Amino acid sequence: MNTYQKLNLVRATFHEKSLKKSGLNKFAGYQYFELADFLVPALQLFGLHGLTATISFGLETATMTIVNSDKPDDAVITLTSPMSEAALKGCHPVQNLGAVQTYLTRYLWVQALCIVEHDSIDATTGKDTPTHKPTRSTSDLVEDDRKKYLLDLKVGIESLFFENDDIVGAYAQCQKVTDAEEKTYLWDKLDSKVRSAIKKHGESLKGA
Repeated sequence: MNTYQKLNLVRATFHEKSLKKSGLNKFAGYQYFELADFLVPALQLFGLHGLTATISFGLETATMTIVNSDKPDDAVITLTSPMSEAALKGCHPVQNLGAVQTYLTRYLWVQALCIVEHDSIDATTGKDTPTHKPTRSTSDLVEDDRKKYLLDLKVGIESLFFENDDIVGAYAQCQKVTDAEEKTYLWDKLDSKVRSAIKKHGESLKGA
């Protein structure tokens, strides 16, 4: 078989396996495959069917190259993804680079194996799929006393922006909130103009 036939066989065999999704999106209430969930089975299938995959990272593109181990001169399959950035709190540049490479490795394998990410198919999988309870709204996830604090913070942030034209101060006030649910609650309450300005300011800081 050529490289393309082997890859299709690997994909078909892979999707016959029952693999557990360990990733969980708490806001949307769905599960997804993390790299560790499928990498070993994928490598085993590639080896069994005579395929070898290598991944390289350039300044602008991450590339997966798939070759036919039994016929090195056969067609080579190349999959690519644009490079991205990570800005994890408390991490130095090398750790952020490692996070980017891990994410892109996952995405390239998702392409190679034709793994379907969360969509209507995931929402209607067979009876063995765990049933998720309806996702609660962000408001339900925030304690009442914290809601009052966040609403007061909202007023202060909008005052800094509209009355003092102080986007730096407004951005700094937003950064005081570190809890994910509280950040989402505050973000939803802010005026759309304030959100847009804070987002642009944050992006400018990343590029500085």
